[in-house]
Amino acid sequence: MTIVSVLGSGVMATALTFPLADNGHEVRLVGTHLDRDIIDSLRATGVHPGLERKIPETVRIHQIEEIEAALEGAEIVMSGVNSFGVRWAGEQLAQLLEPGTLIISIAKGMEADPSGDLRILPDVLAERVPPSLRQDVSWSAVAGPSIAGEVAARRETCVVFAGRDEEALNRLADTFRTDWYHVWTSTDFVGVEVCAATKNCYALGVGFAEGILERLNEAESSDSNHDYEAALFGQAAFEMGQMVRLMDGRPDTPYGLAGVGDMYVTSMGGRNVRVGRLVGSGLRFSEARSKMAGVTLEGAVAIEVIGGALLKLTERGIIEPTDFPLMRHLHAIIAEDQPPKIPWGAFFGGEA
Repeated sequence: MTIVSVLGSGVMATALTFPLADNGHEVRLVGTHLDRDIIDSLRATGVHPGLERKIPETVRIHQIEEIEAALEGAEIVMSGVNSFGVRWAGEQLAQLLEPGTLIISIAKGMEADPSGDLRILPDVLAERVPPSLRQDVSWSAVAGPSIAGEVAARRETCVVFAGRDEEALNRLADTFRTDWYHVWTSTDFVGVEVCAATKNCYALGVGFAEGILERLNEAESSDSNHDYEAALFGQAAFEMGQMVRLMDGRPDTPYGLAGVGDMYVTSMGGRNVRVGRLVGSGLRFSEARSKMAGVTLEGAVAIEVIGGALLKLTERGIIEPTDFPLMRHLHAIIAEDQPPKIPWGAFFGGEA
């Protein structure tokens, strides 16, 4: 039995307690300061309000004030916060981690420095921890096609655990893996995390297709807009490969579970697709965002970060102005509130 502490009680972090509990591990779920209502619900009924499902009875529930006790003796700690909470989570862990702990993160996104150089979120999480301790723990992340509700329902799910320490990854995989939660490992930490961030961006764009049908009053038509979706998906896969190569990831990573596999399931629905559909229906992004107040739009945030970085990398001559036409257009839609006008002729190396 392994002691696993989970910081954050959102839907995905909580869903991942299911395979851990099925394997007989001691699981401690700690809510953040934003999760009080979730923790109160779990304590009162055992039901997670977001998942609408009872969590395993063996999972121990803690409010944030109990974090010290919840992390005491933990061999594995999951950072279960989203991209907005990564720095906060790092600050909490900096005070409580012990040497030898295995850290695994679920946040998806990237950060850029003022010159446009991009970095993955696990590195942002780690930098809040003192250097002497940072080197004595292992940093990893979960990626791949994984919908929280399906994990909590114990549907067949295939994921990738990525990090730089193969031995730690194997131990993490053994801890989580069940006969329905299947885990592969990859030491292409950067490549996997680039895919995890960019797939949210491109899924938002795929959402335009349904919105366009609504704008044309053809949402119920037997003639759908799958051609549009497929072309965007194909260009997205092309650009995802470019981005992984730009950041020195492995060229095959975008074409497996962590890349097109995850992008496929993200493009099937969810908040990124919903806001994209609103934009496709004729709203500017600022209007669409106001209609989704309180919803975390990680795809939109990643577009602002990555698209803004592309502009700076172009100025520095690191990439060409013709590179990443879809991501650049998504950035114009999100950051500049422009309407969609997809640059089809610039896709796939340029139309003759």
